[in-house]
Amino acid sequence: MKSESRLEKILSAGKFAVTAELGPPKSADTAVINKKAAYLKDVVDAVNVTDNQTAIVRMFIGAACSLIINLGLEPILQMVCRDRNRIAMQSDILGASALGIKNMLCLSGDHQKFGNHPQAKNVYDMDSVQLIGMVKKMRDEKKFFCGDEIKVEPRMFIGAAENPFGDPFEFRAVRLEKKINAGADFFQTQAVFDIDKFEKWMEMVRARGLHKKAYILAGVVPLKSAKAATYMKNEVAGIGMPDAVIERLQKAADAKEEGIKICVETIERVKKIEGISGVHIMAIEWESMVPAIAEKAGLLPRPGVN
Repeated sequence: MKSESRLEKILSAGKFAVTAELGPPKSADTAVINKKAAYLKDVVDAVNVTDNQTAIVRMFIGAACSLIINLGLEPILQMVCRDRNRIAMQSDILGASALGIKNMLCLSGDHQKFGNHPQAKNVYDMDSVQLIGMVKKMRDEKKFFCGDEIKVEPRMFIGAAENPFGDPFEFRAVRLEKKINAGADFFQTQAVFDIDKFEKWMEMVRARGLHKKAYILAGVVPLKSAKAATYMKNEVAGIGMPDAVIERLQKAADAKEEGIKICVETIERVKKIEGISGVHIMAIEWESMVPAIAEKAGLLPRPGVN
């Protein structure tokens, strides 16, 4: 039995889904979550709660998800393989389901050397594909990874991330298929800036019929400056950042306004691509702009579900 989450209902009904991100605070301050949640409520269908993103210590994902449920938002719990073994993962998945969390995104996680505890030991007991398979086994077979029975299973709508721009490019659709075969129900992609290359990736996805086996949400990021775009081009692995985007931001009288315009244009274009079921807006520490982006892109009001 699946999750019956709002996100799953939106997607299964053939409606264009909208998700966003909410990064928990680097403290126990709930006011940060309250403020970010206020920007996103009634604007998106579900919200990714990130798991110590960039390997920096932040509030526990389960607690942050529970807080936003109480604020009227539906969370997508992200879980990375970096910090937990299979025992801890399964324990947290059971606890998340008990708290009313119905969606999760399975990730490998940023290496700890990039965070504020580079000396920490990573775990990586399993990779993201194995994690996907483990959650599916818990949900559909009502069994732990070891084979023991689960009396009340966690009913999760299982998500995964995918980078359409990584090398070797010709195998990116194969990797997507591998995660679908493991049990992924939906995908959120790396940020799309090179739309032409993204369309080529989607052609490979459609050629394998994968767009009919899982829901694909295109990732979009509003850029604040040419400097930010240049940093992503040079320092963030797997980002296809066209020079034309950087040039537009450099020439703009208001770079932030231009960044929002580029983001909206990207949404409008990916909406027309066969096989795209929604967008994932990654407004990193800029959640206040998500309502404006959604409004300008014609994504409001959000549809109701039964």
